Amino acid sequence: MTKRNLLISLLALLPQLLVAREAKVGSPNGQLVVTISDEGGRATYSVQLDGQQVLLPSQLGFMADMGDFTTGLSIKGEQTERISKSYDLWQAKQKHIRYEASQLRLSFENAKGQKMAVVFNVSDNNIAFRYEIPRQKDDNPKCAIITKEATAFRMPETTTTFLTPQIDPMKGWERTKPSYEEEYKADAPMNVRSQYGQGYTFPCLFKVGRGFEIPYNRQSDGLGESLWVLVSETGVNSLYCGSHLNDYKDGAYTIAYPQVGENNGFGSVTASIPLPGVTPWRTITVGASLKPIVETTIAYDVVEPLYEPSIEYKGGRYTWSWLIWQDNSINYDDQVKFIDLAAAMGYEYCLVDNWWDQNIGRERIAELSKYAQSKGVSLLLWYNSNGHWNDAPQTPRNCMDTPMARDREMAWMKSIGVKGIKVDFFAGDKQETMKLYEDILYDANRYGIACVFHGCTIPRGWERMYPNYVASEAVLASENVFFGEHAAIQEPFELTLHPFCRNAVGTMDWGGVIMNKYLSPDNKSRHTRKTTDLFEIATAFTNQTAVQCIAMQPNNLDELPQVELDFLKGIPTTWDETRFIDGYPGKYVVLARRHGTQWYVAGLNAQKEPLSLTLDLSQFNVKTQFTDQTDKRKNVVGVQMLPLKADKKGFSKITMQPNGGIVLF
Repeated sequence: MTKRNLLISLLALLPQLLVAREAKVGSPNGQLVVTISDEGGRATYSVQLDGQQVLLPSQLGFMADMGDFTTGLSIKGEQTERISKSYDLWQAKQKHIRYEASQLRLSFENAKGQKMAVVFNVSDNNIAFRYEIPRQKDDNPKCAIITKEATAFRMPETTTTFLTPQIDPMKGWERTKPSYEEEYKADAPMNVRSQYGQGYTFPCLFKVGRGFEIPYNRQSDGLGESLWVLVSETGVNSLYCGSHLNDYKDGAYTIAYPQVGENNGFGSVTASIPLPGVTPWRTITVGASLKPIVETTIAYDVVEPLYEPSIEYKGGRYTWSWLIWQDNSINYDDQVKFIDLAAAMGYEYCLVDNWWDQNIGRERIAELSKYAQSKGVSLLLWYNSNGHWNDAPQTPRNCMDTPMARDREMAWMKSIGVKGIKVDFFAGDKQETMKLYEDILYDANRYGIACVFHGCTIPRGWERMYPNYVASEAVLASENVFFGEHAAIQEPFELTLHPFCRNAVGTMDWGGVIMNKYLSPDNKSRHTRKTTDLFEIATAFTNQTAVQCIAMQPNNLDELPQVELDFLKGIPTTWDETRFIDGYPGKYVVLARRHGTQWYVAGLNAQKEPLSLTLDLSQFNVKTQFTDQTDKRKNVVGVQMLPLKADKKGFSKITMQPNGGIVLF
């Protein structure tokens, strides 16, 4: 390069080298602040809560087939707006939600003069941001392929993690991975490679230390020694792929797109969008305690419904033979027993699982549905999503993968009174798979059918986007407690962690309040459940889904104490309000949920020793504690209902046994 050309290049760079521009946007209460900069031609953002650094300067931008928006960027304009709206959800943690946020829209240009924008919505304790891509010169191009995001999350070095790994595709049983059923690790360091080297599944929970070491103890945690950060995404539909986080590298986590092998290798690992277009929202929830993490509604706040409900969808409880009786129970006579069980308990639904089309047949399923309705119970039916994307053999197959098959199947279901479906064995996060979820939901709504997904990815704002969406599994769920003792041992850890991560961002079908002592139909053989009865009952409140499985067995009607049966009959599944009271991920949790005018306070203890808490419960007007009963040796021997006492200041002392629980009402 000649001296003249070098001088011209330096002069061209001089404005962005010398005049870096910065913009800020704060939450309505002024405590959460995002700072965006274009220093050095790179778009970055950083986050502070009450002056404490939460995210260090982290890169923004993306690569597309029509341009590079990761370097040579400069801020060209900004617009601010105040967002205020309210909406209702029937199937989430809160019914009536009000959203107030400050919005900043920053326009950027790259070195070639191509344009894009970043929109930040900042509410109290929540950040959501996404990219907007306009058409460029001469109103073209009119579509784009987003090949990679530079979006990063740089946490302080004092951060520990609560994460679950993304697994390699087409692994596991019948090549059905990823099924989003891997195990979590708690309080792990950032600089350790993920189990499979493929990064981490959303949502991702982080604990940011304040720069000095404080060992965990219940009395001090959440009072300012740590900040909590929950990272996820929302607003993913058929116009984008789902994503996750890469392994920690060069001081940051970055957005990762799907792996090539997902969906049996079919489909793109990039995203194809029309222009003008937008990417999904990346969400960050921040709190000086875990309260904002548990109570966040950001996954719903920044999305809108995509269609109107065809009917009024309703929550409820269901029985499920397959969890313990397994495939052999999918016959007419055994399903009658579980319908009768649902009727005896006053439950709304009974789920008939895989192989029903072969073992019962469609004509007899119609008879079974008629019988169920005569008992005040409606059927839910299981379906295989396949298709061509894994080897799961269970039928019905090839009923959900094409529009013609779905239309035929759903018309038949409506004609016999089926109210919902559970669709299983999806294939990852490619855009093609996201389109399949959307197509199933849209077609099902035309026939008034609610949808639950298993062997699937996490929901991403779907409760608001799709009114007939109920819940997803996307978690190491109850069936694994049946399959092996390891999962039974891990159950308390998992279920005291999910209110802070997986269940914080979307409804979760964990799949069963398990009341058998032994994981067998005779309730006498195989391995035991490791939790107390009250632990299991309390999970109906701490695990949030509007259609909840109460995995009772017919023998429970004769074996459970009457006080348990009576309480199980009255468990609600839809909530007007949810509040965090106390807890620590993987150790214990105490939540309050309101149904109508009735508050319930439920707690789980995953620790090896009894846990006593002194809590201010006066605002919830709870008078009775339903808890584990112990003998003189502190062994749990049953359950008991006792009056809840409060001291002169309104504080109540409760005790949860190891792997035990409590419900106050």
